[in-house]
Amino acid sequence: MNLIESLNWRYATKKYSDRKVSADDLNKIIAATNLSASSAGLQPYRLFIVENQELRNKLGEGSFNGQIADSSHLLVFAAFEKITEEHIETYINHIASERGLPVEALADFKAALVNGILNRTDEVNFTWAARQAYIGLGTALIAAADLQIDSTPMEGFDADKFDELLNLKEKGLKSVVTLALGYRDEEQDMYAKFKKVRLAKDDFASVIS
Repeated sequence: MNLIESLNWRYATKKYSDRKVSADDLNKIIAATNLSASSAGLQPYRLFIVENQELRNKLGEGSFNGQIADSSHLLVFAAFEKITEEHIETYINHIASERGLPVEALADFKAALVNGILNRTDEVNFTWAARQAYIGLGTALIAAADLQIDSTPMEGFDADKFDELLNLKEKGLKSVVTLALGYRDEEQDMYAKFKKVRLAKDDFASVIS
């Protein structure tokens, strides 16, 4: 399939089969998500891949999202609750190392990050970080579709429980959105055979020339 065909094939899967996503395909989705667009390249969120079935059962207890436990893998996108000078310092050092530059050559960029980010409130920065995580979610959705792997983006989960069970608070992170991965059960999922419905292109998009 080409990209548009793959996106037309994709839907928010409700019922998953027992088939597991291979380690190779999973790593491709993770790599694509890591390459996702991110403001200033800072990536103020982290990705957690939950394979453990017992843990996924606990995460899914009491939730209307059965896909948490029933899918092959669960991706949890968690944003930093606070952006610190240490985050920026680590990022600058990483750029210098990867590009073979002296840290001093990035002084202006570092100052711009410090002034632009650390002057905002923690609440504003968390909201910004969560939005960055959603950009990553979009990339993961497209990557999965390209591999013909089904997915279900999910909010509405118990974030406090996720944060506790995944030990996110200790890492300064808070879960913001999740993505189930696997393969559709066409016999059990009535939506698997439904035609995808979206707005006509001219109703959705306006070209301003």
